Amino acid sequence: MTDTNSGRGGRGASDTGGTRAPEAIQGPGPRRAPEPGPEPGPGQKQAPGPGPGPGQRQATGPDRAAERCAGGKPGGRRVAAASLVALAALATGCEPGTAAGAQDVPPVRATQAAAPTPSPFLTAPAPTTEDAKPSTAPPPSPSASTAAPAPTTARPAPEPSTAPPPRVLMRTGSESERVRELQARLRQIGHFGRNPTGYYGSVTADAVRSFQAKRRLPVTGSTDAVTWQRLLAMTRVPTAAELDPPTERPVSAPDERCLKGRVLCISKKSRTLAWMNDGKVVSAMDVRFGSEYTPTREGVFEVFWKSRDHVSTLYDTPMPYALFFSGGQAVHYSADFAANGYGGASHGCVNVRDKKKVAALFDQVKNGDKVVVSW
Repeated sequence: MTDTNSGRGGRGASDTGGTRAPEAIQGPGPRRAPEPGPEPGPGQKQAPGPGPGPGQRQATGPDRAAERCAGGKPGGRRVAAASLVALAALATGCEPGTAAGAQDVPPVRATQAAAPTPSPFLTAPAPTTEDAKPSTAPPPSPSASTAAPAPTTARPAPEPSTAPPPRVLMRTGSESERVRELQARLRQIGHFGRNPTGYYGSVTADAVRSFQAKRRLPVTGSTDAVTWQRLLAMTRVPTAAELDPPTERPVSAPDERCLKGRVLCISKKSRTLAWMNDGKVVSAMDVRFGSEYTPTREGVFEVFWKSRDHVSTLYDTPMPYALFFSGGQAVHYSADFAANGYGGASHGCVNVRDKKKVAALFDQVKNGDKVVVSW
């Protein structure tokens, strides 16, 4: 309404003077006769006005009298009536041209005035907004597919993140018959390439890691309950020969000095020890010797001291089941030999890596029994 009132057809047109009102309300109909100017005073002549247009007549007589009664000014009543009609047309939202003088109102203003009027097109965008929702929201089928990965994200939950880890049954440093069985079972399926020793060293730990990695178990090197049960399911019960093989290396032909009596016959060539009684082999086991800087002495000796739980005072290392035959050199069990094999060397002693065998040997050998070390 503000734009309309400031235009030519509203009340704001009164600021331009009363003589222009008839132009503001001129409609598309027949042109009206122009209003006469003011009457001439005494001694003045009436100025001839413009003549009537085509099809119009000059207002004379009673018409002029009626115009003068409208306020003493020609056309006063018509101007007032035309203003009221224009205001009424704007108030009721009439289309441009339905009332006199509406043709001067610019169409853009007429549409602005008519905009507040309810129109069926105002509700038309509603379906558009409804149709736009599926474009932003996922369709039903993708929503189902996005819900499908939920089980995948939930699968790691059962992992023992908060639960305690499986109980460890054997680890590095363990010594038992179960360790011997573990080694024998690992050897059946190609993960342990040596004879069982009953000692859980670095070689056994590496074999367990290899088994765990291949079966997609946690690679720890320790044998827990899960690893042990998986190994039991894949292997058979080891035989006596698998648990206690004679030696990893073949026993060489005995030295002639070993054919009589009770003899510990030790060969550096085959790296074996044969416990012999009158030329017969009672038991055999793998052994290793001292390095070139601390070599094992060769010759014929005899056992002069037995120490079951001996510890070296020189090197501060355990020497269980020690059978001393030459100074500080002895036949004894070596955990390092059991763990690392022939990768190391002794300080001159004859190391045995099978604890079970050397323990049995310790119980059978007596002080004074012969010891032969040869190539």
